[in-house]
Amino acid sequence: MKACRKTYILLVFSCILLYSGLSIHAFSYDYSATAECLVEPQRALYGGGIIVNPEFANSIEGWTVFGEGAIEERISKEGNRFIVAHSRTRPRDSFSQKVQLQKGKLYSLSAWVQISEGSETVSVVFKTNTSKLIRGGEVVAEHGCWNLLKGGIVANFSSPVEIIFQSRNATVEIWVDSISLQPFTKKQWRSHQDNSIEKVRKSKVRLQITHTNKTAIEGARVFIKQTKSDFPFGSGINYNILRNTDYQDWFKTRFSFTTFTNEMKWYSTEKKQGVENYTIADAMVKFAKQNGISIRGHNIFWDNPKYQPDWVKTLSPEEIRKAAERRINSVVTRYRGELIAWDVVNENLHFRFFEDKLGENASAAFYNTAYQLDPGTTMFMNEYNTIEYSKDEKVTPANYKKKLQQILSYPGNAGLPAAIGLQGHFGSGQPNIAYMRSCLDILGTTGLPIWLTEVDVEKDPNQAEYLEEILREGFSHPAVQGIIVFAGPALAGFKVMPLADEDFNNTPAGDVVDKLISEWKTTPPEVKADSRGFVDISLFHGDYDVTVMHPITKASKTLSLSLRKDTTEETIHMKIHT
Repeated sequence: MKACRKTYILLVFSCILLYSGLSIHAFSYDYSATAECLVEPQRALYGGGIIVNPEFANSIEGWTVFGEGAIEERISKEGNRFIVAHSRTRPRDSFSQKVQLQKGKLYSLSAWVQISEGSETVSVVFKTNTSKLIRGGEVVAEHGCWNLLKGGIVANFSSPVEIIFQSRNATVEIWVDSISLQPFTKKQWRSHQDNSIEKVRKSKVRLQITHTNKTAIEGARVFIKQTKSDFPFGSGINYNILRNTDYQDWFKTRFSFTTFTNEMKWYSTEKKQGVENYTIADAMVKFAKQNGISIRGHNIFWDNPKYQPDWVKTLSPEEIRKAAERRINSVVTRYRGELIAWDVVNENLHFRFFEDKLGENASAAFYNTAYQLDPGTTMFMNEYNTIEYSKDEKVTPANYKKKLQQILSYPGNAGLPAAIGLQGHFGSGQPNIAYMRSCLDILGTTGLPIWLTEVDVEKDPNQAEYLEEILREGFSHPAVQGIIVFAGPALAGFKVMPLADEDFNNTPAGDVVDKLISEWKTTPPEVKADSRGFVDISLFHGDYDVTVMHPITKASKTLSLSLRKDTTEETIHMKIHT
């Protein structure tokens, strides 16, 4: 028997979808068991989808040896059946199954994985009939318990592919069970996003409108105006905004959150050693504060050797330590209490300038210092390719979590307000939204806030379409708590994905952003109270002015309403004096 219990569930949102018009599946954000491994695996999601013999009820029927080595069925003491690849000599010696992918469909993949000893990364790849290998997901598997591997692929071709499990360490056996590959149409995927948005980003509100004597006012007119959204959706800005009022107006009418693209970075504020110049950054902070715009600090340090101030590159390790200490004290103290977040050490999974110069705990120590200097500000790790490019093994969700744990386990960092920053620089071509979702699921097990911090899409005939897919996936995911697009008007130098041309006319990408801003705020039409004086409505989280008007006397009353994700549903009584 498969173990059916869920031992670690943070959040599940599900809706019912039809697949092929024949069967019904619960399509869900499932954070189960990815933060802790289980003695026995759970059942295959979606009954295995299009996988043949997903739970090995029929021995290893449907599965074949891939590469060298051997495969066999094994049975646990509890009677659970699973497949094993053993006698391996190469990373890809394993087992495989051939499945047919259909162009345009999104495929969600999951499997429960264990290895024969120690702890190793096990990944799944899709091998096309042209021998192209597409990485579909990975997990750090341990011996002695089962770990959930999640991933996926968006098919831009119709072709058979082989699903292969692999591990770089060829001395370990790979054990796998409850394998699932479930296809969804784009319509089904979008339906789930919409249902999730309804559950995650909105709350139901009930108003009861009465006279002062508590009798219901049937037909009372209700006008609702959203004054502020609770979900941070913003855009990057640069120094051009200081000297161009058209740019200022363009930005202020759309966004109330921002990240400076370069102006707070070390190479901008201290071009010459010992000579700091915060003039531009200060002016941009002033502009933002005057216009109610919240700022993400970007960044205190950048671990890429290429982007150190030129003079830093020539210093000895001890000199770098002293210079870094001055830098962090200077910039964090200067903007203490002015920012909502700091990208403390940018891209410190891809790069290790400070680790190489100052030791393995260099980044963790920087987080500690920033926390001590500005304890009320959220401290982000910020990386690229975690959600956008499955082939980049440096920044997989497992490696991201490992680095984050190293930082948080550093002495003094236990209470640090940490968060996960995923840049989201997507290349041209169809984005792998299924893989993106699996990464968000895995990182969501940390319970920490996730932001998409620098979203853009490379030039492509379908750039705007792909941008919308990415933004919808981020907004609909329960773990995502903010999105910043790294884009703006072409006049300000945004060339990769301009949102407006030189005359501030929208580009197709700009149309997408404006459409979603409008869609993700509540602008309901006038509603009327029923015979008992009740009005029921679902509103996006945020702040509102609610005005009710008597249908005959026109007497009215207005109140302010704040809705948050933790707002409990209750009836709001509004009495009109007539």
